[in-house]
Amino acid sequence: MSSIQFACHLDYGKEGRLAVVSLSRNGAEARPLEPASPTGRPAPERPTFVGVDWQDGRSVFLLEAGGSLRRVEALPADAVPTYAYVAPDGALWFSHDGDKEEGRDPARCPGGEAAVSVIRDHGGTPRLDGTVCVGRGHHVTAFVPAGGGHPARAFVSNLLDGDLVVLGADPADGATYLKELGRVDLRDPERQGDPFPHGLVHSPATGRVYNLNNGYRTVACIDPESLRLERASPMGVSSNLLLSPCGRFLIGKGADRKSDPEHVLGRVCVMEAESGRVVAEQTLPDLYPSTYRFSPDGRRLYVTSAATGKGTQRERLRKDLLLVYDAARLPELILIQELRVGPADCGRRPLAFPREDGRVLVPDSEGGLSILDGLTGRLLQHLTLGPPGVREPAFSYWGGAITGA
Repeated sequence: MSSIQFACHLDYGKEGRLAVVSLSRNGAEARPLEPASPTGRPAPERPTFVGVDWQDGRSVFLLEAGGSLRRVEALPADAVPTYAYVAPDGALWFSHDGDKEEGRDPARCPGGEAAVSVIRDHGGTPRLDGTVCVGRGHHVTAFVPAGGGHPARAFVSNLLDGDLVVLGADPADGATYLKELGRVDLRDPERQGDPFPHGLVHSPATGRVYNLNNGYRTVACIDPESLRLERASPMGVSSNLLLSPCGRFLIGKGADRKSDPEHVLGRVCVMEAESGRVVAEQTLPDLYPSTYRFSPDGRRLYVTSAATGKGTQRERLRKDLLLVYDAARLPELILIQELRVGPADCGRRPLAFPREDGRVLVPDSEGGLSILDGLTGRLLQHLTLGPPGVREPAFSYWGGAITGA
């Protein structure tokens, strides 16, 4: 593997900072980038951080709320590190969640929705394919390949509207690309409350789309051809959904903060995609499972720890662990390693994998990055990305050097 570079964003609340990591077979080094002054704009009007310009490894690309892309010498301290889903063709689908109160993004969507923006790499320079107003609140995106007379599509969930919007995802098909092709209403009139969808995958093994209805604690099985909701299967305590590499199992994870006032009870479970049955479940005392991903070779399932709750619950949390499961044993949940990494006293701790490389990257709230050997779990190196007190670390997938959560 030749040397690669990727960027990490560190959110400190009032400001964000970047660090560039260079990784080679001989090791790694981190280069923190000083931020520029904040824009001072209201939250909906702040620019989105797209990625570092790898021509110089220092300048950054920003997407303005009005739709223009620009290159600046340093990241404004209040730029937004919007999460992006990577499409099969490499395009980045950025999810603009809207305001905290109603999930609206008035700067992009005068009609009151929030948006997704699709950006692709043209020789190291970003190009905006389009911004689409899809619905209110946080979005999760799953991609469905062409088939059955349909073009490639993206299913996008709207947390606060309780539905999925289907968009054309083939840039070569001008008649359907980024056009709305349908919607799936997830609301159940026989249930109280809203579905709050948060977790969306497509399984090539079953040909179905699966959506976690967080509010109902169910997984909806959807026929992507007819957009018909075929069934809703119970999935207890879960806040996310992950598809196994074989496409046969749906992995849920979440935390129970109500059963015991002094302990957070983390949960990981496995559902058969074909039947909708939960076939395995594991309780993790004093551990909040934050993000999870399968290794690129599909042999291991990694679950990061982070923080939630307050008082005694939070104090007792084990916030310095990376759990490793044997993915070959699914649907059994066989924990094979508990690896020590830097502590994450924050709500979300991602992880990432360099492409064509066996290492695992795990950031922490102390401003560090643990680099692990994926085969043995051994700590190879610990880098300093920035000062401690990180409220949320995030990886940038611009440039395609890494994959992850």
